[in-house]
Amino acid sequence: MPLPRFLDIEYCQTDDTVFPTAISWSLEDGRLKTVVIAPEDSWIPEDGDLGDVDLLYLEEQGVPLIELARELHQDLPDQTVFTDGMDPDDILVDLIFTAVNMEAPFELAPITELITTFDTDSLEDRRRQLLFDEGLEPTRAENCVYALLLLAREEGQLED
Repeated sequence: MPLPRFLDIEYCQTDDTVFPTAISWSLEDGRLKTVVIAPEDSWIPEDGDLGDVDLLYLEEQGVPLIELARELHQDLPDQTVFTDGMDPDDILVDLIFTAVNMEAPFELAPITELITTFDTDSLEDRRRQLLFDEGLEPTRAENCVYALLLLAREEGQLED
């Protein structure tokens, strides 16, 4: 039985813009992929103010959007991909795929559609506790995906 897939996106948000800066997703076998995203020029505000986001780092280390889109098409075709439901993930996914004139190969769904034994607040509390227990930084996409995998395993959605 294939494992549920999970996704989380780090992003830059200012008064003038919101765009993805890194993305992490799980594969059918439970491994994680994480990619720093090279931003589209149109995403950068004219004044260049991105708060604490390092634009030079994103430009130098980031993967071009077309490569990211191809990889997501390869890894997540026709999948329901679960998110923590706390971030504007649907908007961020739309930004990625609109920039390369492609459709997203997957459908996003909140974790509450996979794990129905808890309400949203209880699930979020447990996810945060798992991040804390594992010593993981909650703002890192790969850590959030890992916590969702742990949460799904606790709830019997994954095999050990």
